[in-house]
Amino acid sequence: MHIDSKIVHGGQHPDKETGALSPPIFQTSTFAFRDADHGARLFNQEESGYIYTRLSNPTSDLLAKKIALLESTDAGVLFASGLSAVFNLVITVAQAGDHVVSDDTIYGGTFALFKTIMPRLGITVTFVNTADIDALSRAITDKTKLIFTETPANPTMKIVDIAACAALAKKNHALLCVDNTFATPYLQRPVELGADIVLHSMTKYFGGHGDIIGGAVVGSKEFIHELWENAKEIGGCISPFNAWLVLRGLKTLAVRMDRHSKSAQKIAEYLSRHKKVERVYFPGLSSHPGHDLAKKQMSDFGGMLGFDLKGGKEAGKVLMNSVKLCILAVSLGDVDTLIEHPASMTHSTYTDEELRACGITAGFVRLSVGLEHVDDIIDDLEQAMANI
Repeated sequence: MHIDSKIVHGGQHPDKETGALSPPIFQTSTFAFRDADHGARLFNQEESGYIYTRLSNPTSDLLAKKIALLESTDAGVLFASGLSAVFNLVITVAQAGDHVVSDDTIYGGTFALFKTIMPRLGITVTFVNTADIDALSRAITDKTKLIFTETPANPTMKIVDIAACAALAKKNHALLCVDNTFATPYLQRPVELGADIVLHSMTKYFGGHGDIIGGAVVGSKEFIHELWENAKEIGGCISPFNAWLVLRGLKTLAVRMDRHSKSAQKIAEYLSRHKKVERVYFPGLSSHPGHDLAKKQMSDFGGMLGFDLKGGKEAGKVLMNSVKLCILAVSLGDVDTLIEHPASMTHSTYTDEELRACGITAGFVRLSVGLEHVDDIIDDLEQAMANI
């Protein structure tokens, strides 16, 4: 099947007992055993089944299998948030004394986790521009267990060569994880390009409606089983209801991503011509340094973009305080267009020096393009910029 059809039908079938088209929500904390021996077999993993929702649940299992299918891999584990997914991933791959190489331009929460929490556990993290393969190669040591990157990167839309990173990881006996939140498997499938692990903040495009928080990690059956063994003891599981909401949201992922991408392209082109805009960050523009690579490893360019206003931070503040249709809020991938200032909001965990190093200027504005009519979004930006 095409990816569009997999998004609708993949891994899902009408309920065998009732014929219900929508999957049931198994909103329960615990499951009854047939007898004492049955319970013992389940705990000893001698038989498959359900014990307690922290360990597994039919609703979340269905979603995990569907995401793994969409990402062209074997299995998955779900978490209460994207950051919980990142934490569990790293402590499964690495332990005290080990080393992780991360891209220097990532979500601010992930950056803070790598910078402040992982060193307390004895796991060192080196930040480097993974789009520079030579720099990435120099950063790898004999203790490196994981290479972590986002592409497109949050918030600068930097494009990283997944296949090149995967080859380097394999050469050095490390694993490559790609945070695919911005692109989703509809636009990009990192495993097909050589990545070992794919991570998602399901809060964003998977849910699509700004009403859930969740994370997912997918990979080989062997790795996912190891990850689950750790995750079940840490307890950051997703709720069955949130898993069901993501299952519902995923049904429309293809049509939403098409609309997000088409509108973002038009808005990026509008901004690139605006006299008050200094630079636009969007891989769909031929002026973007990663444009050709994005065309190669993505089927479209997504719904996220950034731009620098002439006048810097103060101009950006005027813009964000003047919008009427766009909503001043963090997160992304919503049906509503969201606008925010990374340096003081999502990426406030970076120092000024770290922001400059990865190209996030004081006046950088990030836009998550929603599903409103594109002309209305442009009109709102135009009236807001008239105040600058």
